[in-house]
Formats: sequence, C-alpha cells, structure tokens
Amino acid sequence: MNIIICGAGRVGYSICNQLSQQGHSVTVIDKNGVDIQKINDTQDAKGIVGIATYPSILEKAGAKNADMIIAVTRNDETNMIVCQVAHSLFKIPRKIARIRSKEFLKPIWKGLFSKENLPIDVIISPEFEVAKSLYRKLEAPGAIDSIPFASDLVRLIEIQIDEKCPIVNTALSKLTSIFSDLEANVLGVLRNDKFVILKKTDKLAKDDKAFILTNSKQVDRTLSIFGKEEKLAKTILIIGAGNIGLDLAKMLEENEQKPRVKIIEKNSERAEFAANELNETIVVKGDGLDENLLQEINIDEIDTVLSLTDDDENNIMSALMSKKKGVKRSISLVNSSNYALLQSSLKLDDIVDPRMTTVSTILKHVHKGKIESVYTLDNGEFEVIEAKILESSELLNISLSKANIPDGIKIGLIVRNKEVYVPKKESVFNLNDTVILLSSRENLPKIESLFKISPYF
Repeated sequence: MNIIICGAGRVGYSICNQLSQQGHSVTVIDKNGVDIQKINDTQDAKGIVGIATYPSILEKAGAKNADMIIAVTRNDETNMIVCQVAHSLFKIPRKIARIRSKEFLKPIWKGLFSKENLPIDVIISPEFEVAKSLYRKLEAPGAIDSIPFASDLVRLIEIQIDEKCPIVNTALSKLTSIFSDLEANVLGVLRNDKFVILKKTDKLAKDDKAFILTNSKQVDRTLSIFGKEEKLAKTILIIGAGNIGLDLAKMLEENEQKPRVKIIEKNSERAEFAANELNETIVVKGDGLDENLLQEINIDEIDTVLSLTDDDENNIMSALMSKKKGVKRSISLVNSSNYALLQSSLKLDDIVDPRMTTVSTILKHVHKGKIESVYTLDNGEFEVIEAKILESSELLNISLSKANIPDGIKIGLIVRNKEVYVPKKESVFNLNDTVILLSSRENLPKIESLFKISPYF
C-alpha cells in the first residue's frame, strides 16, 4: 500500500520503520528538517520537509495515489485538518488521526468526526490506550501483560518464567498431555532479548518471557500452572494525575473488586481537578519522591505502585523507592527506550513504553483482509494477529496439516461460535472461524494472502 505518515516524532518514526519493513511504500511529512533527515538516512521511506496541512505538500507526498494517511503530529488540530484535506482534495480512502485532547473526544461531540464533518476513520487516543493497557496488567497481576482478542474470548498473557515456575524445563508436548483440557497455547518466548517461536519439543527456561494464548475463562488457571497466583491488588497508588493516571483511576473505580486507590499529584490545580473527577479515589497533593508523604499515606500498606508522571527519571526513582519500601509490584511509564535496557539490572517489575502501545493500536488498522486486532512483539519483528476465515480465504475447509503455512507463522487458537479450541493437525478451518496467530514481520504478506478479501477501501 501507499501510506503517508504526517509527523516524524517517535511514534511516526516507529510506524514508518515497521510499515516500510513490511513492504509498504511510505512517505513521511514533518516540518522539522532534522527528523526528516533521520527518516531519509535510516529508513526505506521518503521524507519530505513541509507543513502537512498544505495541499501542495500532500500532493508532493503522493496523496493522489495514497491508500492511507496517518496523522500523528504533535498537534491535534493539525492531525484533524490533515484528514479533512486528505478527504476533500485527494479522496484518500483511509484516514487515521492521533488526538490527545479530551475535549474533542467527549461523547457529546461524537458527531464531529462523521463523514459529513471531519471524516476521520480511526481516532487514536494514546493516553486512553495506555490507561487501558495498564488496567489489563492490574487485572491479571501474575502476568506482565494481558491483551484481549476475539471480543475478549481469548487473552494473550505475558509471563516472566522464574524459579517458582513448576513447569520450567518441561517439553511443551508433555504439558499438552498433562493439561489436556486447558485451552491454551504457548506461542513463543523472549529469550536473551530475542523472540523465539517454540515448537512442541522445546522447553521453557528460567528468565524467559513467555507469550501464551488462553481462553479468557481460564486465565487464572493458566497463570496458576505457570506458578503465578497473585490476585488483584487491594491497595493501589498512582503517582501522577495526568490523563493516563486519571483514566486508570476511573477504570479501577468501576472494578467490581473495588480496590482502594490513592493518587499523588504535585500540581495543585491538577490535584483538585482529579479529586472532583473521581468518586472514591483519595487524591493527595505532593511529590511521589517525598519519603515523609509516602509514610503519611501508609506506603507499607500499598500492594502496587504505578509511576505515571511525564518525567522518566521521576518514574524510575519512584519505582525503586517503592520497592525499597516493600511494595510488591511497581509499574513505571517511560518514554525513552534506553530505560527499558535497565529494567533487569535495576530489578524493576515492569516498564511501559507508551509509544509502542500507540504504534500497536495504529498497526491493527493498516493490514488488508479481515484482520481485527494486532499486538506487536520484539519491536515489531513479530505480530499476534486476529483474523477471520471468509469465503475468499485460502484456508477455508483446509486442515492445519494441509495448509501451506510457512515457518515463522504459528496458529495459536481458533474461536468458533464463541467456543475456544486449540488447533490440532487434523483441525479444519471453517467459515467465520476467528483465528489468533503469531507471524514474523516477513510473513505478513502471506497472512494477508491466506485471509484475503477485497481491501477495506
């Protein structure tokens, strides 16, 4: 596909990197010449210096022949105007915009983004997406992450394999026979900073990060089998009442288990605003690095701390201080990818990069075919994909053993009539089956071929 990306910041750069490596023709527009030079020097893409809302710049970028435009500049209004110009002048079929401001996203203004007004096909609210990701982590505390697929009938859970895991060094084929009624499938592991697709003869090893697809009804059991039996934290501290912290607190207030939530916010006006927005959460004005304040709010009674300020260093320091105070689990929001390299050496429980959350959300709207959900692994080297078997699919009425599925693709689970199945060699793909699978980047064109339908535009 011919894709235009407006904005060459960290998100735009990451999307460009992944889409160009998937074989798409990508052009990036940004008024910052340094960012565009980086695109031209390091990516198989064309970079153009200019203002993305100008019709002449869009025309120069190939808007007349573009299949999709992705507006991820630093300004919401710019992203909206880009989509309007792309629609009105160039009839670009698919328009995606990143919009941060809550004002534009209020339900009362939902008609703003209709085809008659501002024709944006997909709106990405990055901070809300990150809040949802954090909430999923809290829902399954034994997992590093928990991602829903197939209308939440299936979950992809990420688990750190440690010395407490009772099935470490056990062949996957043996696990299948021992837990024959478990609707779960180990896709692969991150091992020594490299993702590895596991075969039935392979074994899980200590320090692996395992990625397992499982029936959502069996998440707790799956976690238990892997030695993870933690429950949702009863007391949670959020440091930072920005949009992410506030959205997360609202989600937690709706949780039926009703955890006790406290927020520390340094800014007086923001703290007051958060207190008025929330019903049961305790909001405290102060510094999350103030030891006296932490003692006042009884840090020794806190189960989980989430450091969600806009300062990476503060978030890392808050996490380290929390662990020193005996907090069981800490999660830090970190925008710089360099800090992720320090996670193991600093013994941090979890670091969240909001960039990759946004990138994953955008990528799922790029693929052709009936592909509903995408989750990226290993910086985009692999993707977990949800796809549907339609009448045009090459896999229709074909058994797994006879399907032409190359190495680098692993079929995880099949959902049929809201029932979850672990595929076997003799399993046949039926019409309207939902298939959740793992694919390497280079095999994505094959995935689109296997599940092909007419393009969405």
